[in-house]
Amino acid sequence: MASFCLLCCRSANKHKPWIETEYQGIVMENDNTVLLNPPLFALDKDAPLHYAGEICGFRVHNGPTGSSSVQFEAVVLDRSTGEGLVRSKEPLDCESQREHSFTIQAYDCGEGPDGANSKKSHKATVHVRVNDVNEFSPVFVERRYEASVPEGRLFDRIVRVEALDADCSPQYSQICFYDIITPSVPFVIDNDGNIKNTEPLDSKRQRVHTFWVTAFDCGKNRAQADAQVVVTVKPSCKPGWIGWSKRVEYTPGSGSIPLFPSLHLETCEETVWNIQATVELQTGHIGKGCDRDSYSDRSVRRLCGAVRGEVDLLPPPSPAANWTSALPTLPSSDSSLVFSFNGSTHVAVVPDSVAAAVSGDHFTLQLWMRRGGINTQPPTNQARGNHREEETIVCSTVKNDDSFSHYSLSVHGCRLSLFYWPDVSAARPVKFLWKLEQVCDSEWHHLSLSVQFPSVTLYVDGVTFDPALIHDNGVIPNPAPRQRLVIGACWVVVDENMYVGGYRGLLSGVTVRPGSVEPHSVVECLYACREGLDFGDLETLGSGMKVHVNPSQSVLVLEGDDIESFNRAVQQVTYRNSLRFATPGVRPLKLTTSLRCFNEESCLTLRQLEGYLVVLQPDAPQISLSGVGPHLARPAPEFEGPRGVPLFPELRIVCSLSHAVNTAAQGMEGGALMSDAVAHTLDGCEVQPLGEELNPEREELLVDMDALRERGLEIINTTAYIAITGAESISVYEDVLRSVRYRLAKGSARFERRFRLSCSEMNGRYTSNELTLEVNFLHSLDSLYHPSHLLASQQQFLHPSHHSGELSGHTLPNPHRNSVVPGAATVIIMVCVGFLVVMVIMGVFRIRSIHRRGEGARGGSKEDSGQWDDSALTIIVNPMEVKI
Repeated sequence: MASFCLLCCRSANKHKPWIETEYQGIVMENDNTVLLNPPLFALDKDAPLHYAGEICGFRVHNGPTGSSSVQFEAVVLDRSTGEGLVRSKEPLDCESQREHSFTIQAYDCGEGPDGANSKKSHKATVHVRVNDVNEFSPVFVERRYEASVPEGRLFDRIVRVEALDADCSPQYSQICFYDIITPSVPFVIDNDGNIKNTEPLDSKRQRVHTFWVTAFDCGKNRAQADAQVVVTVKPSCKPGWIGWSKRVEYTPGSGSIPLFPSLHLETCEETVWNIQATVELQTGHIGKGCDRDSYSDRSVRRLCGAVRGEVDLLPPPSPAANWTSALPTLPSSDSSLVFSFNGSTHVAVVPDSVAAAVSGDHFTLQLWMRRGGINTQPPTNQARGNHREEETIVCSTVKNDDSFSHYSLSVHGCRLSLFYWPDVSAARPVKFLWKLEQVCDSEWHHLSLSVQFPSVTLYVDGVTFDPALIHDNGVIPNPAPRQRLVIGACWVVVDENMYVGGYRGLLSGVTVRPGSVEPHSVVECLYACREGLDFGDLETLGSGMKVHVNPSQSVLVLEGDDIESFNRAVQQVTYRNSLRFATPGVRPLKLTTSLRCFNEESCLTLRQLEGYLVVLQPDAPQISLSGVGPHLARPAPEFEGPRGVPLFPELRIVCSLSHAVNTAAQGMEGGALMSDAVAHTLDGCEVQPLGEELNPEREELLVDMDALRERGLEIINTTAYIAITGAESISVYEDVLRSVRYRLAKGSARFERRFRLSCSEMNGRYTSNELTLEVNFLHSLDSLYHPSHLLASQQQFLHPSHHSGELSGHTLPNPHRNSVVPGAATVIIMVCVGFLVVMVIMGVFRIRSIHRRGEGARGGSKEDSGQWDDSALTIIVNPMEVKI
């Protein structure tokens, strides 16, 4: 019976204890009793059985961090009810660890006093938070705060003080407010510790202000020690640029010079986080917007390597190009010809012979354009694109084999459009449209339109712009199938003598080149300015600095966030002019500065600075022609040969620059000029006969046309002059001029001829000396052996009306007489004859001067001279002395 009862007891502990799965606990700092929610109770379904239904204890296990269980323990308060208590083994510190987590497990008393076969509950998580106690007071980060401010201003913040509290809870660790404990100071402090002045400070009245501040946490604990604040008042500071020079001088040939070598920005210790400065160089009044090569547009195209074959649609007025003679022109500092159009009567109709040379659907149209004319701004409504009609720049219908194509380039407001008809009888027109601010800003712009239909490329000032293609629905009537090219308007189909869409503005350098598209490098070269803004050395640019220069190099923008780096960058802004002979004059300068501060309301505002750059007059080049004449004497038959006689076979052209030399440094008194030979480019030379113009029936000047075409030079050959033009080196012009020959018709060598040679560069801006050459014709001895023949010749010249245009007096009776004279004898005879002629000429001049003094101021006539019968003076009628 006893053994049966023991078996029953052992099998009585059937259930495990049960507790909650999670508990939240709170313990006060510096205490050890944990208040749990819910309270800690362990239940066992075996109750009320003795041992099996009782709770003997709780076991604490490691939490997620593995350390919290060491600090806590759980005890049983009542074994029958299962009530327990959690406590820390030692007081907790919130500042060292504010939260603790661990697990707890309950176990019963088993089946007997020895606790055999006890059962354990599941593990429950316990989270314990340590409540803070306001045991610490605020402590200032620094014991002394210093600041300096300029006088006469109110600041939103002069200095900020800061205090910290070591308590762990937001309630006790936060600083609720600060306070200035020094009475009667012109400062206030906010709850964030920012100190500002309540009235403008005066450095003369009080230079240094010293006061004390304290701090309170949200538990009303005052700072352990107060902080001292020292504010120094500086004399008034004016923010702005220091070292600005209103006038900057530039000597041509100096390369690049810094514009602001000593400029720096003074912010009066205002904290700024972004600085932007814009430097603007105004060159719109110089030529076509800046200083470019002072050569003709055709010469510039050659220097830029453009493909030859362009046709000038607006050439200088001349007998060969008279369609521009009615257009008004304006002077230009870059030596180019500028034509003005008024939108109505100013129209240029290009001859059909010229228009035929630019046919085809592959061509490049280039021009310089300035809307609105000189010193004119377009109206505001026009700039925005009102309903005013389009202004046509070029309107052209050309013949392509058996069909006609048409295009017109127009402007409308701020839009540029190209209408193109591949075939006026079949295809629909296509409209290419560009919206460009450059079209309506009333400034000079270079346009290059390359058409390789259906592809069209537009370059404006060297920058590419893509069009928007619009297929026209045919509302514009097709042009008549007739070749016609008009500049400045477009003709009406019903009446080709009426024009619509007149252009208002200036045009220059309008050319069309049929064939392949112009390379981009050539277009950039044609527009390239030789002067502009630049930056010295990008490698020295500080971190955070940015530099941007617009394509025309007239605007440079600097941006940065550090004042010292910004000042160094501003001092490296330079002006450069690559022209040796830069256009002198004034270039206005502007410097605009924008600052951004942390507090935008109190940020500095700097006024715009204005100055000017003066390009000084360059040293004029001295173009010297030498090695010729002043006399050129050759036998007459040489001039009558098929190739004539070269006029300037030993011509030398030298270009030099004279500049002042400081001789005082070398121990010399006064100054001196030094001349340096320089490589140069000429753009024109002219050979002109003095006196009467050339008679095309008996004399002419010959030039090697193949050599001219090979070098891309042009020539105008008239009876009054020969002009060779085109930008080329001095050596090329020497070769060409040395090949200029003078040829006479048979029997035309009657009298001397004088020629004048001069050269220039930059379209006549600099000219050479004038080289005069007198050509003398040496006749054979036959004429000297027959005095009667000379007398007959004299009579012929004394009575020119009987022998108009005849030169028989110089015709030898036996043209082969000289052929029997040996070579050495011929030379001796020629020298003797020359000497005799010189003596005779000197005698004649002396006798004539005596005779003229006797006759009075009127002087002797040709007839009086012819009546002298002295045999020694019969030579005076030699054609070498008779002047017609």
